Amino acid sequence: MNTVVSPERSQQKEKKLTTPAQLKAQLPLSTTLQHVVFEHRKTVEDILAGRDQRLLVIMGPCSIHDPVAVTEYATKLKALQDQVQEQIFIVMRAYIEKPRTTVGWKGFLYDPNLNEQCDLQAGLERSRQLYIDLINIGIPLASEILNPMATGYFDDLIAWGAIGARTSESQIHREIASSVPFAIGFKNGTDGSVQIALDAIQSSKAQHDFFALGAEGGPVLRSSLGNPHPHLILRGANTGTNYDAASILAIKEKVGEAMPALVVDCSHGNSGKQPLKQPAILKQIIAERALTGVRGVMVESHLVDGAQKITTQMIYGQSVTDGCLGWEKTEQLILEIQNDLTSH
Repeated sequence: MNTVVSPERSQQKEKKLTTPAQLKAQLPLSTTLQHVVFEHRKTVEDILAGRDQRLLVIMGPCSIHDPVAVTEYATKLKALQDQVQEQIFIVMRAYIEKPRTTVGWKGFLYDPNLNEQCDLQAGLERSRQLYIDLINIGIPLASEILNPMATGYFDDLIAWGAIGARTSESQIHREIASSVPFAIGFKNGTDGSVQIALDAIQSSKAQHDFFALGAEGGPVLRSSLGNPHPHLILRGANTGTNYDAASILAIKEKVGEAMPALVVDCSHGNSGKQPLKQPAILKQIIAERALTGVRGVMVESHLVDGAQKITTQMIYGQSVTDGCLGWEKTEQLILEIQNDLTSH
């Protein structure tokens, strides 16, 4: 029996894109900045391994949508980092892709003009240029690995990466994590399951042979060596929080000696997506750090408190995805945390 495909479905559009190698040649990372990224990665790894006792703070907008506002934010963040560098090492959230529960704006990479017209080629070019500009300011970058095919366009620029709650169980994300040259954190599942992330950590440490997009744009068999610095991110759940000492100690008791380095997300399930709760959560994490051994935290922060929808009249410096902590509160929080860390 012959299968008939409708003309509409057989004529779905395709548009050829620049390959990872072509984009890197078009927008290269200078030798000087290559060294900067290497040093950023090494510092992150040293903190996660316990060789550097500073607190790793992964902080910035929920997502990038306005390069001008993000550049202003990065400049402020670098000045703040210089003030607190004895106790804190800040890595800036620079997320260009956003997971969607159903549909919606998928991020700067896909729709850089915020007009619901996907322009992935422009998104690739503008995202890479923005990343280079931010590194030039002197701030390390964090990003989430969402679409594995996008990884090769930016893998030379990132200091720290995350695998989200919805993708920690994905085999291909675990394989990609095993091959990237930076530390990767795996979030617990949205239902609170930590085992999903622990399994992912074990998988990403291993060597893998897997199907991937090559630098020249074609399919390749990639052989990875395993990621030496995968770690656990506690982000809370749909049903409750897991940032407190009791929750963390219960996880440690269950996992035992195999317990990985720990980063706690002050947002998402832990804050109930209420951004103004993040300071109290972070202060409790710091107060309990001697018990829990937490090595890093995540905070969603931008120039302006809250969040907004994408319209023709938008507030400069305010998130268009999850709500964020505004700059004044962010700066005050980090300075207070520095004092708390010094006194401890």
